[in-house]
Amino acid sequence: MSSTTPPAAAPATGRRRPGRANPCGWCGAQLPDEAGTGRRRRYCAQSCRQRAYERRTAVQRGGLPEDAVVLSTAEFADLQDRLFQLRCAAEDVLTAAEDGATPAELGELAELVRLGAKDLERLR
Repeated sequence: MSSTTPPAAAPATGRRRPGRANPCGWCGAQLPDEAGTGRRRRYCAQSCRQRAYERRTAVQRGGLPEDAVVLSTAEFADLQDRLFQLRCAAEDVLTAAEDGATPAELGELAELVRLGAKDLERLR
């Protein structure tokens, strides 16, 4: 290698990758792909940015760890309801299988379980 050969460029961090998932930092909605330079968008709306700020300041004041998840009573109750629905759907699949359900019937029930689990992926 000669001394005039430039060193290999290190990969740049923070480089945007087209097609890569870019969810909102608060609500999880998919952010549009952005072209150009500048800081990558973290929130889909000013309201999401504000809620994230409020959460960060509440966590700092409350002495909670930075990665703490804070839910209101209503959000917690909603999460419990959705978990209960998912458990019931899974029990329906087991009962149907024990009762000799057809593959088509089991497929329909499995789809309900999948939809319930997909709903749970979004906590907010």
